[in-house]
Amino acid sequence: MNKTAKAHIALLTANIIYAASFPIAKTAMEYVGDSSFVMFRVIGAVMLFWLSASLFVREKTEKKDFPRLMLLAIFGVALNQSLFLKGLHLTSPINAAIMMVTSPILVLIIASIIIKDKITMRKLAGILIGFSGAVFLAWSNLSGNNKESSFLGDLFVFINALSWGLYLVLVKPLMQKYHTVTILKWTFLFGLPLVMPAGIMDLDNTHWAEVPAHIYWYMAAVVVLTTFVAYLLNTYALKELSASVVSAYIYLQPVLTAIIAILIFQNDTLTWEKAGSALMIFAGVYLVSSRSVGSRQ
Repeated sequence: MNKTAKAHIALLTANIIYAASFPIAKTAMEYVGDSSFVMFRVIGAVMLFWLSASLFVREKTEKKDFPRLMLLAIFGVALNQSLFLKGLHLTSPINAAIMMVTSPILVLIIASIIIKDKITMRKLAGILIGFSGAVFLAWSNLSGNNKESSFLGDLFVFINALSWGLYLVLVKPLMQKYHTVTILKWTFLFGLPLVMPAGIMDLDNTHWAEVPAHIYWYMAAVVVLTTFVAYLLNTYALKELSASVVSAYIYLQPVLTAIIAILIFQNDTLTWEKAGSALMIFAGVYLVSSRSVGSRQ
């Protein structure tokens, strides 16, 4: 099996994990505060990545790359982790998954600004259609129950998608220089001080003695699978594929999330507004990414 095929398998596996994490994390946050949950995720990731680095990967990191690693910590850990869980706490798993599909469109916009990638009329049409779908999804919540919470949750997840897009573009140059584990051990270490204050303050909001045993397993799954394994698989794939290809895989998540949330967790429903928004975003992602999916950049 060639490296490109392995990268695509890694992306598929990562997105199955991400899709499952939406309802799992949503259920866990019925008992655990989102800020303390973020802190536990990052602490667990730091321990796992540094242990992996000490056992399997030993390479020196040049000091000149620390500023970029700190930026990765801001966008890939502090903002990404915090806004995702805060948004998911306020909105539904399917809404969050649909909103995350805007990531490929955001990657294109960010790449056009940072690396001067040209935006064609086809891609511009995709951007407009995709964003229209995201706006329609958020706006439709204003007429439902818990309208303020759902709208704010969708907004948080959208900003999280923007942060993730920045991470994908910024991490690419380092992938040609360092092992995946090396990048992630520093990224999460630099991100830990950024999430600790809010996480510590949020600890008192959780009555730990009343948390069911299975919730601890859910939290462990999010730390090990979503935060460690999925990050590792995503960043590994970036060695062989472009950021736009990696981000394009995200369109699988709403479908997988809907199946898991409705059939297994039974904590969400698929409405025509969600389906319509998803179709608009999918169309936008297709127009933006269709020329890139079969090639490397």
